[in-house]
Amino acid sequence: MKPFLDANFPFIFPIILIAVFCGVGFIVARTSGWALLSRRFRLETSFTGPTWSWQRAQMRFATGYNGCLTVGADPSGLYLATMFFFRIGHPPLLLPWHEVTLRKEGKILWVPYVELTLGREEQIPFRIRATLAAKLKAAAGMNWPTARTT
Repeated sequence: MKPFLDANFPFIFPIILIAVFCGVGFIVARTSGWALLSRRFRLETSFTGPTWSWQRAQMRFATGYNGCLTVGADPSGLYLATMFFFRIGHPPLLLPWHEVTLRKEGKILWVPYVELTLGREEQIPFRIRATLAAKLKAAAGMNWPTARTT
């Protein structure tokens, strides 16, 4: 087996690397809750509202999307997509505002954040910086979610 691996390493290594990358993408999608959200909120068309690329967010089980998100909003809903390279297991999403709840606002160290809950059934936490939340709120207009009353 070793002679086979030695002779074919330049061909086998990229295949293994791609398989690992794809596997990690699917695991992250399931861990974060993205895969669960995609069952109901997968965007089949293009999003035409304002978007902000290179954004960060934290979702379920502290899964971080650090600089690889495009986040957008318009009066119809919240748009989420990953950069093309990270799209495996992460189809673009559009969540109607009635499926998004403002959970809390706070600070971690000196950085203000806003935490939303995505999906009435799924209840996926989505923590973003307050500066991004302000842009989304402006784009959403009157449809921006209010705090949960439970």
